[in-house]
Amino acid sequence: MVADVADKGIPASIVMATTRSILRSTARRMVSPGEALAQANEILVPELPQGMFVTCLFALLDPETGRLQYANAGHNWPFRQLDGRVAELRATGMALGLIPGMQYDEYETILPGESLLLYSDGLTEAHSPGGEMFSSHRVQALLEACAGSSEPLIGYLLRELGAFTDVGWAQEDDVTLLSVQRSKDQAVADTSRRRAHTA
Repeated sequence: MVADVADKGIPASIVMATTRSILRSTARRMVSPGEALAQANEILVPELPQGMFVTCLFALLDPETGRLQYANAGHNWPFRQLDGRVAELRATGMALGLIPGMQYDEYETILPGESLLLYSDGLTEAHSPGGEMFSSHRVQALLEACAGSSEPLIGYLLRELGAFTDVGWAQEDDVTLLSVQRSKDQAVADTSRRRAHTA
């Protein structure tokens, strides 16, 4: 999971710590992503100060089958990268802590052997000295450009962000990056194992 509080400072840190505890608790009970977000929302609505909310993308990955279940509470769409093609995993939902009784749609896909990038808007909304935003389009283009590279994805993106913002950048927001990679070898082994069981 990756989440972001719509505020800064100590109050936002407290809210994030609370949200993390709530979501970790639901994850331990193997609650589905949509249910986890709905439960967290019900707890957070009466607790959050007015105008504060939390965006969150909650996903469950089965590393053996590549099955990915996910639900979104107003967070940036993650990118999936496969054989040079990059696409967003689109999923929508209301941010946590705003309105009680929210339900969160669940989505499912298979990662056959690819990379998945989850991130916060501190990446896409970072500005260059000239005021240009880094943007999700730039992230997608960078992911396409680095396809097949042996350089670790997060290091590559942070290097590109540093070059874009230039020396002396006054960071406006936290930058959170989470990369998940499932190798094609693992995917092939899983497929062979399933065929062996079927035979």
